[in-house]
Order: sequence, then structure tokens, then C-alpha cells
Amino acid sequence: MCNWTMRVVLGLLLLLLGLCGSGGRGEGGGLGEVGEINEFQETAPRDAGEESIELTTKQTTPDIWVEVRALRDMVVELKVYVELLQRENSDLQTRLSSTERELLVSKSRIDQLERENAVQATELRSLETRLTATESKTSDLEKKNADLQTRLSSTETELLVSKSRIEQLERENAEKPKVAFYTALTDTGYVGPHNTDTTLKYSKVFTNIGNAYNPATGFFTAPVKGVYYLQFTVCGNHTGLMGVFVFKNNQKIMFNVEWKEDKLYKYFTKSVVLELIAGDTIHLVLPSTYSVYDDVDNHSTFSGSLLFPL
Repeated sequence: MCNWTMRVVLGLLLLLLGLCGSGGRGEGGGLGEVGEINEFQETAPRDAGEESIELTTKQTTPDIWVEVRALRDMVVELKVYVELLQRENSDLQTRLSSTERELLVSKSRIDQLERENAVQATELRSLETRLTATESKTSDLEKKNADLQTRLSSTETELLVSKSRIEQLERENAEKPKVAFYTALTDTGYVGPHNTDTTLKYSKVFTNIGNAYNPATGFFTAPVKGVYYLQFTVCGNHTGLMGVFVFKNNQKIMFNVEWKEDKLYKYFTKSVVLELIAGDTIHLVLPSTYSVYDDVDNHSTFSGSLLFPL
């Protein structure tokens, strides 16, 4: 746009200069011619054709100068317009330079953001991978937790049942009679032989829960109906017969005997399981001519306990 305008201005200036040169020569030549014509007119008469040419020349000269002045005004306007365009062009150049610098800064920032975005994308992928792994682990833990919750609920239910059963058993056990005794015969050594059957009185009482055994009589009396376990051990320490009768109330229910040929210790142990009712008695009897032995080492014993009530 600016180059085209400059070419137009230069063309108009050249045209103006040409017109100015032609006008100068015309003015000089014209004046000479006029003088000659005036002189000629003074000396010779003019015809009609010459008068017409003179009139045309006078009319043409003022028209050319009008056009020259118009062209001059146009050139001035163009010059002003060119200066305006140059200022605008300079402003545009400045703005263009500023825009280019901003563009470079923007490109640099875009490059930096793209690099940061690439790093963040990598980190995001890593986080997504870790998140997937965490979600998978969380799912597994939730399943395990649900299983543990189920097992815990089942265990708590079983625990409640067990506690209830324990409380019931404790109540039953508290209500159930407790019977147990353990005794030894004597510290004096030999007992027997006698001429008659003799009730053995186990005088050394070590355990007598429920006080069902009476050391003064040698009788065990069942306090409640139930099944009882009874056991006795007989020791002999001289040549001869050793043994005992077992009586339930006044009925003999067992007889055990051993023949001992030397003076060394000899033992036998027997036991019975009996169903007794409350008030039934059990006691041991030494037959006549028989003997047993006991001392501080408790060789001969008698014991029993309630297995369960009926």
C-alpha cells in the first residue's frame, strides 16, 4: 500500500514539474507573441481568424493553472496522507514487534506447559496405576473384612451360647451336691488278726467333702441318690491271710483275700461303681483271723466320690 502510494506521488510530481515548465515557456512565449501582435495590430489591421486564435489562447492558459493548483493541492493531501500512513505503519511495526515478542513468550510458555503437562500425564498414569492397585487391594480387604465380620458374628453368637451354657452348668454345678473322701487306716501298724469280724475304721481323714464319711464308725453314708465310685487298697506285712469284706448297708457285696507267705509288703487294690440312694451306707470289714497293715506311709486306704446324681 505504501509503495503504491509513493509511486503515485512521484508520478504526480513529475507531471506537475512538466506542466510548470510548459506553463513558463507558454507564459514567456505568449507575452512575446502578444507584444508582437500588439505591435502588429498597431501597424497592420487584424483579420477575424487571428482574433479567434488570440481568444482561445487567453481562455486555455487560465484553465491549465487551475489544474496545476488542483494537482498541487492533491499532492499536499497525498503527502499528508503518506505521513499518516507512515506513522500508522510505524505504529503497526511497533505493535507487530511487540506481538512477535509476546508470541515468542507465549510459544515458550506453551512449550513449558506442554513439558509440564507431559510430566503431569506421566504422574497421572502412575497415580492411576497405583489407584487401580489400591482399589483392588481395598476390594480384597473389604471381602476379608466382610468374611471376618461374618466369622465374628458367628463367634459372638457361639460365645453367647457358650456363656449361657457355662452359666447353666455353673448353676447346675452349684446346685449339684459335691461328695468326695480319702482316708487311711492307722499309724499303729498291724490291725488283726481278731477272733471275730471287725469293722475297719479309717481314722486318718485327708479329704471329706460333703462330710459323708464318718471316721468314728468307718461308714460312708450317701447324702443323695446317685452313682458313686469307691476304691480301697489293702496292705499286708506278715505271713498269713489278708483281705476285707465290702458291705452295702448290712449286705456283703464283695470279698477280697490274699495269702501272704513272707514278711514283705503286699498290696491289692479294688474298686466298685455303685448306684446308691440317700442314706445307703458302705463300710469295710476285716474277717476274723485276717490282718492288714498301715503306718505313717498310708499303705491301706479307703476313698470314694459322687460321679453324678440321679
